[in-house]
Amino acid sequence: MPAAAMKPTTVRFDEELKAQAVDILGSIGLGLNSYLTLALRQLVNQRKIPFELVPAREEPNEETRRAMVLAEAKELGLIDDDAVVFDNVDDASAFLANL
Repeated sequence: MPAAAMKPTTVRFDEELKAQAVDILGSIGLGLNSYLTLALRQLVNQRKIPFELVPAREEPNEETRRAMVLAEAKELGLIDDDAVVFDNVDDASAFLANL
């Protein structure tokens, strides 16, 4: 496309999102403008979004993270697992009834 046909466009990004994207693109030798141009070209060529849309990975909250670390430590034998274990439902129900 001739340079005369190109027109500047303003796009607004969250600063941290832009910084992360620029870092990733820089590591593969691509600039943000080039990436956006590639993505737009593929959108036009394929007539669809040119990549899979996936939800952001959810980060566990502090309580869940601590529970995960505790469970892993018990699994690895780093701390004693003092959890009560039952062989059948009746014993488990009786234990719960006596709490």
